[in-house]
This record gives sequence, structure tokens and C-alpha cells, in this order.
Amino acid sequence: MKTNVYTHESCLEHDTGPGHPERIDRLRTVLKLLDEAPFKNLSIIQGPEAPLEWICRAHPAAYVEMIENKVPEEGHAYADPDTVLSPGSWEAMRHAAGSVCQAVDDVISGKCTRAFCAVRPPGHHAGAQKAEGFCLFNNIFIGAQHARAAHRLDRVAILDFDVHHGNGTDALARPAQGIFFASSHQWPLYPGTGVPEDDEEGRIINVTLKAGDGSEEFRKAWAGRILPQLEIFDPQLIMISAGFDAHRLDPLAQINLDDEDYAWVTREIVKIANKHCAGRIVSVLEGGYSLKALKSSLAAHLSALLS
Repeated sequence: MKTNVYTHESCLEHDTGPGHPERIDRLRTVLKLLDEAPFKNLSIIQGPEAPLEWICRAHPAAYVEMIENKVPEEGHAYADPDTVLSPGSWEAMRHAAGSVCQAVDDVISGKCTRAFCAVRPPGHHAGAQKAEGFCLFNNIFIGAQHARAAHRLDRVAILDFDVHHGNGTDALARPAQGIFFASSHQWPLYPGTGVPEDDEEGRIINVTLKAGDGSEEFRKAWAGRILPQLEIFDPQLIMISAGFDAHRLDPLAQINLDDEDYAWVTREIVKIANKHCAGRIVSVLEGGYSLKALKSSLAAHLSALLS
């Protein structure tokens, strides 16, 4: 089971400014991990710049143009109070989306079985016409739409274990038949969405965790609710919004996961991928704001993908 890593050096040029949680050091930490055993032998692919028509499978052209026009020539600009743009952001956004699409191409063509996309800015809060929560383009949904448009897949699953609800992906997935979306997340917490009452049985699944919950509640959410529905969906490709901010060390939330919880959920996803879609998984970096926890939990996630 060959696993590739997809990234681009431009993702280091998206500068959110001093004190911002979604900072360049997050990706530096990831890249440093990839230079260590047992990951240093993984193939690292420089992702291409996504054509605008690929991005427009998720976002209207007017929104894409508006974001491009907001990119400053110097300093910083803001798509919303928390979502920052710098001179390097446009290229980073294009290459982040392009990296995910290249990973989809390579997994479906058999060049690799699994892929991890070490990209930023993250994407799962970005809606069709709204940037928020550090996110500008919805990288994983762009990749899922690419799988459907370029490879004619009928059933693509997006699984989100970031501590924050992937509200952008949820909203984009609802009208997109053929895409399954499931999320576990702390609630109440930003962005205040993702209550189970809004689910669409068999296709949109949200499981809430409360502050202070930990391994037992997290594993019950996945084993009891999300994974059985994923099995029924019978995916042809599984994509993961891999946020590591439910870790007990993360400063932005209060869910008490540890590294082994990320290893466990990844192994469970791998089992279903092996059964339903020849092992094909594309994982995409989302949140995770403690550098120590990001490194250790990502190592657990990657180890499980490699298993």
C-alpha cells in the first residue's frame, strides 16, 4: 500500500501574521516530521496549481475573483476577522487545492493507494461564497468534486474529525448527490453548526461532543454512528479532513483526545477503505494548533495510513 505526501512550498508563504493560530510553523512542523523515520522515505510530491475551473466546482467564479482581488500587494488583508490574506496567499490557495486534486488523481489511477496532503490554508470552513475560520477555498470538497468530474466516481465520502464542525463542507455536500459527509466535533463551539437534528440520514452525519469528553465518547461517536453509515454508503473513495485540534493539548477546544485516538480512528477508516474501495484514502490537513500535539497526532495518523 504505497502512500504519497502532497504539498507545495508556496503553502509556507501564506502569512497570517504574529499571534495567529493558523501559522506557518504548523506546516514547518509537519514537514519536519516527514523528514524523520519512519516517514522520510515517503514520496513527497509538489502539487500543481489548481486551474480556476477546478476551484469553481466548489465556489462561484465571482467569489473566486473576489478572494483574488482581496490579496494584498504587501501586509495583510482580511476575508473575515479571523481569516487573513497575505501577498503569498493566492499561490498557496491554488497549490493547496491542486495538491488535493493531484492526490485524488494518483490514488484513483493507482500510482499510490493513500495520500496525505500537507497544505495550508485549511479549507473545511469555507462555504460556496464565504471565507471563514482561517479557510478560503474548500480544498477537500474541490478534491471530491474533482473525483466525480474527472474520474466519474458516484460515491465519495468525506470524514471530518477536526474538533470544529466542517460547516463549509457540510453545506457544500448537501446539494451534491454522491458525496457523503460525516463529522464529529465539539458543540457548542465555533462555528455553532453541525447538530444531529440537521442530518440527512445516510449521507450527512453529525455527532456532537461536549467540552471535557475524551476517548470513550469520541470512539462511540465513530464506531456507533459514523462508521456504520459509511459502510452502508459503500464509498469508492474516502477523503479525510484531518484536523488534530481535538487533542487534549490544543488551545482552541476542550476535547481530550490523545495520539492513540487518531491512530484508532484512522485504522478503522482504513479497514472500511480496504473493504469497499481498494484502500483508497486521501487525507487533507485541517486544524491543529499545538505544535507538539500536531506532530505526535499526525505521526499516529500517518502510521495508521501506512499500516
